[in-house]
Parts: sequence; structure tokens; C-alpha cells
Amino acid sequence: MKSDSSLSTEYFETIYAKNEDPWNFETSEYEREKYKTTLEALPKNLYENALEVGCSIGVLTYQLAAKCKKLTSIDVSSKALEIAKKRCAGLPQVHFEQKSFLDDFPSQNFDLIMVSEVAYYLSEKDWDLAMQKIDHWAMPKAHIVLVHWLPEVPDYPQTGDQVHERFKQKIEGKMVNKVSFRAEKYRLDLWEKN
Repeated sequence: MKSDSSLSTEYFETIYAKNEDPWNFETSEYEREKYKTTLEALPKNLYENALEVGCSIGVLTYQLAAKCKKLTSIDVSSKALEIAKKRCAGLPQVHFEQKSFLDDFPSQNFDLIMVSEVAYYLSEKDWDLAMQKIDHWAMPKAHIVLVHWLPEVPDYPQTGDQVHERFKQKIEGKMVNKVSFRAEKYRLDLWEKN
């Protein structure tokens, strides 16, 4: 049965304590293809100041860093961040912080905000709050990328489609959809802030 509450930090710490790569980010063909598609969808070759929400063990972070002068990657799990920091140790432009999407964040603006496989962990109410933060953090002409698994997962408060459709409704008139791609099991939407 679906929860009306966002998944807790403890949920993720428990998962990473059992398995350092619980979703097979390092070895999955699905992940490899999705990362390739995500990076190819980015309209710019280089972003000044990017934010990656829910970086996990840093597999996408490592690849995304090549397109960023500065990349701040956040995750709630200390174990995941420990692994991500090791993976990206040779990338001085990458900075990690243990934060939730809903935590207070330093007042800075980003020209790229990556929300990959994370927003469906939030309740609708918390996703609404997160979307306000995205709008606040995004500078004019910033790109906001949403990439999410589509099949329903019983533990998750939302599905990928619910996340994307709610974003579309909430940012109407504030952003323009530049890329909309649907694979068999995931959806990618790239938005540009007006």
C-alpha cells in the first residue's frame, strides 16, 4: 500500500547498509542507457553551477561533472555519499552535501538542476514544496531535468508519471518543456525556466 508520507532518511540508510549499490547503478544496462540519454538531452555543453538532487553513490555525478564548472550533489544517505565522494575524488568541481531536498539550502542559483530517480520518494505535499525550491533556485534560462522510473513501486508515495505531471501543472507559465522522452521504463523531461 502506498504511503502518504515521504520516505525517511532511515529508509535509505537501511537500504545502503545492506547493499552499497542497491539499484545496480554501476552494472545495470538500464542505468547506463538512461544516463547516456540524460546527458545527451542537455542543451548546453557546460553549466556554470549545477545541482544534483539525490546523487546516491555518484555514478551519474561522475559523468555529469564533465559538463559542469561547479556541481553540488546532495543525498540524505551518509553511506551513499561516502561512496560517491570516493568515486569523484579526482573531480575538484564536485562538492557533496548530506541534505534532503526539503532542507534549507544556501542561497545560490543554479543553471542546471538534475532530479533523477528521487522525487517519487516524496509525498505530493513535499514534492510541492520541493518544486517551489526548484523554482527559487533556478536562474533564468536554467535547465531542470526530471528523470524517473515509471512502474509503480509499493513503497514509493508517487509514481514517475505523477511526479512529472504534477511538475508540469505547477510550473505552467514559468518554464518551457524543451525535451520530453519516454522509454519503456523511464521518462525524461527537460524544462527551461523563463
